[in-house]
Amino acid sequence: MFIDFYLILNAKTTTIRKKSVKLFGERINCKIRYQERVGAYGIIFHKDKLLLTEQINSEDNIEIQLPGGGCNKNESLIHALYREVLEETGWGIKVLKKEGVFQRFTFMPEYNIWAHKVCHIYRCAATMQKTKQLEKNHRFIVMNKKKALKTLVDTGFKYFTANVY
Repeated sequence: MFIDFYLILNAKTTTIRKKSVKLFGERINCKIRYQERVGAYGIIFHKDKLLLTEQINSEDNIEIQLPGGGCNKNESLIHALYREVLEETGWGIKVLKKEGVFQRFTFMPEYNIWAHKVCHIYRCAATMQKTKQLEKNHRFIVMNKKKALKTLVDTGFKYFTANVY
């Protein structure tokens, strides 16, 4: 499913281009007020496998996710990606290519908000482990693409991982 939004091309004019962004997960609920959360996530190659993160969620379940997360105020997508990957995995990365963007509407229990998440996906290469001190409830794992596709929770993450080579 695609949701349309408008992207201003030039702030000095009123030129507007219609663009579609793929939607995964729940449909928008018009009765809910969503907070926009823009984030960057990495499909990170480590040799011939993928570097992922295990996160213990609020129900004490373990979720396998692409490393990454939300941008702080005035932070670029790339800077947020480097910071989040380091916090969640302890690894440094080299960004190779932007793969795309998707959106989802979801409840984020860790922040107690309903969010309109806009997720930018980047292909990356792991460079070196920089620290063993990680964000609480996170640890990194390495697995092959086939197993990653079975264990990733987010359908948007699965879509982009399946389509990267």
